[in-house]
Amino acid sequence: MAAFGLAAVLALAACGGTGSPRAAGQSPATSTPSTAAPTTAAPTTAAPTTAAPTTAAPTTTVPPTTKPKPKKPAEPAELRSGSEGRAVEALQRRLAELGYQVHEADGQFGPETHHAVVAFQKVNRIGRDGVVGPVTRKALERPRVPRPRSRKAGFHVEADLTLQVVYLVRDGKIREILDASSGSGQNYTVRGDVRVAVTPTGDFRIQRKIDAWRKSDLGLLYRPAYFIGGYALHGAYSVPPFPASHGCIRITTTAMDRWFAKLPVGTPMLVYRS
Repeated sequence: MAAFGLAAVLALAACGGTGSPRAAGQSPATSTPSTAAPTTAAPTTAAPTTAAPTTAAPTTTVPPTTKPKPKKPAEPAELRSGSEGRAVEALQRRLAELGYQVHEADGQFGPETHHAVVAFQKVNRIGRDGVVGPVTRKALERPRVPRPRSRKAGFHVEADLTLQVVYLVRDGKIREILDASSGSGQNYTVRGDVRVAVTPTGDFRIQRKIDAWRKSDLGLLYRPAYFIGGYALHGAYSVPPFPASHGCIRITTTAMDRWFAKLPVGTPMLVYRS
């Protein structure tokens, strides 16, 4: 009977749920339950860092950059009365360099520049229209250089009736070339007398001068310098690019204003056809 009771105790101890028997007389261990809230760390949602592959372009030596030179502005196809700007200024400087009647490079294509261009065209035997187009532009690059008829020392005036220009000459060198217009060769009537508009040729001297406008039977003469009889070198509002006077030699009023004081009585004047 006692053996049966011991076997029963051992069987109960084997089914105690702990899986190991306790020592005799030992109290079961009672651990204090933990009251701390269990730590529940939030799951990490950041994407895993993956290093991007290096895609840097291979280094290449870049040649030093040079700024392109600014293009020269294209010149107008034509320059004429009313044109303005740097192209006109360059034209004026060129004409003055060659001895034509331009005395201020202001970039304005006015009457003085027009007459200078016409005089240049006359000397170079090209169209006398006062317009600087391809033909005149080319002539300006390689111009014809006129020579005076007389190379004597001192100052004198020459009028070339063929070219319709006047040269102001000092010590055998042409100092200035003026646009001019001489006798038209046409018939005209004055006081009932029919005459021919011809400018006399020869070796003359300035005989007298009038420092004012003079009204004659044939029209107005500005500051005339007479070289024989009633024939004078004088200023006029109209100086066309062809022979148009009654026999006098016309130049512009601007040119006459500049030269009147420089043409004393006695100044030699040659009038001829070239």
